[in-house]
Amino acid sequence: MSNSEHLATVMVNAFIDAVERGVDLVPVVADSTSTAKISPFMKQFPDRLVNVGIAEQTLVGTAVGLSMGGKIAVTCNAAPFLISRANEQIKVDVCYNNSNVKLFGLNAGASYGPLASTHHSIDDIAVLRGFGNIEIYAPSCPIECRQIIDYALEHLGPVYIRLDGKALPELHDADYQFKPGAVEQLREGDDVALVAMGSTVHEIVTAAAQLADLGINAAVINVPSIRPCDTAQLLTMLKNSRHVITVEEHNVNGGVGSLVAEVLAEAGCGIPLLRLGIADGSYAIAADRKEMRAHHGIDAAGVTRSATALCKGA
Repeated sequence: MSNSEHLATVMVNAFIDAVERGVDLVPVVADSTSTAKISPFMKQFPDRLVNVGIAEQTLVGTAVGLSMGGKIAVTCNAAPFLISRANEQIKVDVCYNNSNVKLFGLNAGASYGPLASTHHSIDDIAVLRGFGNIEIYAPSCPIECRQIIDYALEHLGPVYIRLDGKALPELHDADYQFKPGAVEQLREGDDVALVAMGSTVHEIVTAAAQLADLGINAAVINVPSIRPCDTAQLLTMLKNSRHVITVEEHNVNGGVGSLVAEVLAEAGCGIPLLRLGIADGSYAIAADRKEMRAHHGIDAAGVTRSATALCKGA
């Protein structure tokens, strides 16, 4: 793995490169220039940034207007405020009208830690999976993030990209090729399949190594593409495992856990499934990221503990 990099930095560099190669791109922020780390773009292209102030509904409406004028409009602000405050505008103006808008949900999950539930975005995937006509991605590392962004800027239609708020190390090398819908198996194993999206993929990579030391063979499956998702490919990766565990910094309902449950149920598989995340009916605790993940059992140690109990029938 290489040095860690913040995914918002990857995003901004992708925007700069896109404009330099002729893409008519306009970022829209809601007083979120710091969150978006957009300063390098502003310095290079001062006339291309639109700041609507703290007004998320206006943010999305402005992006839609820009897209109607032929621009590639990208929104860059915190996921909890984008999804909750501009919910109707995303549903109607972006999705229903098939607007060519790219929504970037920054500092997703519980990235804001101690700022608590008002600033946590643990329902964004669930909400957007309930909307029609929007592609949904959750990159797990800088290389994957950059390729997803490059794809999104070329794709015609609505896209949501969930970006973690912390710097992440690489999981891929330069030969990696992102493909919309594709599911990726990072490690093979038939005792238990560990499935995650976004930053929690790093937790299951570590957990799988810990489980190997305990004599448990764990498969590691990365789902960066929530919609579209090659569910046949995902089922092939899951069906030879004795158990399946999903891990996400998201409510257990509506995210990758629900996606896997649907795939297994619709295929008539009787494989035991454990969904790890923020429990039904609760919120992520207000705490440092490390403490929060440990509390909810979605850190590597918690995943290892749950997988061991599941595999040994405890």
